Amino acid sequence: MNGANLDDLVDLLGRWASGRGPLYLLLAARLRGLIDDGVLAAGQPLPPDRVLAGRLAVARGTVVAAYDLLQQEGRVVRRQGSGTRVAPMELPATRTADGVPANPLLQHILHPPDDVQLLTCAAPHDPPEALTEAYTEAARRLAGGHGLGYEPAGNPELRAELAAYYTARGVPTTPEEVIVTTGAQQALTLLTALLVAPGDTVMTEPTTYPGALEAFRHAAAVVRPVTGVETLRERPALGYFTPTLRNPDGAVMDVPARRRLAALAAGHDVPLIDDEVRAELCFSGERPPPLAAFGRPGEHVITIGSMSKLVWGGLRVGWVRAAAPLISRLARLRAVHDLGGEVVSQLAAAALLRRLDEVRAARLGVWRRRHDHLCERLRLRLPSWSFEPALGGHTLWVRLPRGDVDSFAQVALRHGVAVPPGRSFDPLGGHADHMRLHFLFPEEELSRAVDSLAAAWAAYDGGRRPISRHPLVV
Repeated sequence: MNGANLDDLVDLLGRWASGRGPLYLLLAARLRGLIDDGVLAAGQPLPPDRVLAGRLAVARGTVVAAYDLLQQEGRVVRRQGSGTRVAPMELPATRTADGVPANPLLQHILHPPDDVQLLTCAAPHDPPEALTEAYTEAARRLAGGHGLGYEPAGNPELRAELAAYYTARGVPTTPEEVIVTTGAQQALTLLTALLVAPGDTVMTEPTTYPGALEAFRHAAAVVRPVTGVETLRERPALGYFTPTLRNPDGAVMDVPARRRLAALAAGHDVPLIDDEVRAELCFSGERPPPLAAFGRPGEHVITIGSMSKLVWGGLRVGWVRAAAPLISRLARLRAVHDLGGEVVSQLAAAALLRRLDEVRAARLGVWRRRHDHLCERLRLRLPSWSFEPALGGHTLWVRLPRGDVDSFAQVALRHGVAVPPGRSFDPLGGHADHMRLHFLFPEEELSRAVDSLAAAWAAYDGGRRPISRHPLVV
């Protein structure tokens, strides 16, 4: 990069160091914004770390650490001999260091490809009849009058239903301890904005929900995966766990581990998010207790949930259950963003909660059959792939015997099916040999998807493995 371009970049960076947190995170955050906004174009070279460090009057290690973080996120590519460049992808927020989509969920929602079966977004595709009936009931109730409809903390009727829902599950809750959000993703975003500052550490499980990783990274947090709950003793700013049907592998935390995790959060004063978005999806019909059932009421454990996984992805109703003072702060922050959610959907969600057992039984019956069908087809067409049957949820966590899913996904896409690589779910970019497959399509569509994957695997694996010269070896 020549001197003029270097000066231009310095001007664009502006007062990048004026925030809170380590300098490398502040520099990475500003560069991230310039890349995501398209100000720094794909393929554009960035200054060598030593040159930029001298121009910014910081240690070279500050620039190196910022570049390394952006490479881990996939926003830049660093290669010896060719320097650092903005990664060549349309959606910076969905890249890995090799330019491969890190969060196909975001990529395919924003730019859905034509004529491709999307196994990337694991949300129900077929709204149940109960949803239509719930909206009909909501319309009737709306006729009774609901004032202005500006309710940053959520519709009172829905908050009361959610309070009763958690009370019945062993967590005494009042409506003042619930805020309704536009899906669980907004709940995560609001909580991150409130609780996480640049440079703070957020602890997660080794594999986790990509949307949470995006929220934490955009807050310039350091995301650190942990294998044991005891590491909460290191006092992160926030812990994020999915004890029930973890995304993507469907693991379920046992009750002793839940009790220990809640106790550690309280003992070390660490706010702990319990992501219960999948809590209603256990095939056994059981609902493991929320983490909040093991802590002092209202303290430390923050529970988030959503209607999108049980009912329909388009029903954008989520919530946070937490101590009343935190809910009040979230409501004030929410008001700045959108003044509150859409009322009719919240009334429909309240109606659905009143018939939750009926809706859950019907949905799980369908998904269990589709799960079994997908497992059968994978064993038949792709016997070298390995996976464990799911305990519930919507997905299987599948491991390839050879190669990596980032490159296989490109071959699969050419065969008409999109799969999310395992690295999307790993805070450190590991699990390159895994992919997450959902079983939400009807059986015939799942069969077609597996046939396409089998054809893609034959093309990918056949092209990778050397052909034997011995005529008798097959």
